[in-house]
Amino acid sequence: MSSDGANVNQHKSATGGVRPTKPLTRILAVRLGAMGDMIHALPAVASLKTSFPGARLTWVVEPRWAALLEGNPFVDRVVLLRRKTAGGLLESWRELRSEEYDFAVDFQGLLKSALTAACARPQRIFGFDASQVRERAAALFYSVKTMAASAHVVDRNLELAAAAGATRISHAFPLPAGAPEGELPPGDFVLASPLAGWRSKQWPAEHHASLAARLRRELHVPLVMNLPAAARLQVQGAAPHVSSLPGLIHATRRAAAVVGVDSGPMHLAAALGRPGVAIFGPTDPARNGPYGGSLRVLRSPTAATSYKRGDAIDESMRRVTPDEVFEALRFALAEPRLSAEERGV
Repeated sequence: MSSDGANVNQHKSATGGVRPTKPLTRILAVRLGAMGDMIHALPAVASLKTSFPGARLTWVVEPRWAALLEGNPFVDRVVLLRRKTAGGLLESWRELRSEEYDFAVDFQGLLKSALTAACARPQRIFGFDASQVRERAAALFYSVKTMAASAHVVDRNLELAAAAGATRISHAFPLPAGAPEGELPPGDFVLASPLAGWRSKQWPAEHHASLAARLRRELHVPLVMNLPAAARLQVQGAAPHVSSLPGLIHATRRAAAVVGVDSGPMHLAAALGRPGVAIFGPTDPARNGPYGGSLRVLRSPTAATSYKRGDAIDESMRRVTPDEVFEALRFALAEPRLSAEERGV
């Protein structure tokens, strides 16, 4: 990613001198986290970059999620928002202020993201209407407010990019290759990422255990549970795979199929076009479901959309049975698949 701070394009005149041409369009994209939300913003940011020839695009992000932007061809500069210390925050503020932005786009809709955009002093800030952001006060900082009509978050972000001037709409999800981390089976395996930001969105550990047993018994395919280092979850019959974000990306690319819930790893799998199953309960698949059609959504017909951040697994998640998930995976595993090389592994 370029670190060039020049404000204008330059070329040689007929006499050999250098004269400035039209200034670059400088764009600031604000999406601080988290994993799934970052992935949902990738097509919109790609659309902005490709719609403004010669544009220079900066993305400000929290350090935890910066690995998702590694090698992104649509991002020229990454600014890390270090909020844990006063010194780190000051450094981030200076980096933001080191360039002059024509406009910023706040894809997050929180007070902290709107303040981040405002601190960069762009000429204009684009954001969603106050009725469509999580914290209504964020909209007070926007020069232009957009009322999105689409259901899915990816499409809403694309609408916001279009409001900011994007005319070449892209559905690209440029993601890094990741890096091998921890042990994985040498052949085919099904990858499960069982954790979610809210426990109410998780699928029970005993259901994972039942699924693991049937996968081994009938299809001779192991179930691998991807977990962060701090996790204490153990599932009988499943192989643990402890990794950071690059390790998760690599494992997702390698997996023959995935089992996910409404969480970042599931959206990663969808963006990479991996086959498998996405299990939903209290959240709406129309808004937050896997994008792209490679994952089959399973949801109890009696599930109620509540977005309730409960401390216990929602009953609607329990009603999706291991047998249902197994049959969906059997179908996914039987379909023709790309080779590891074709998947970038």
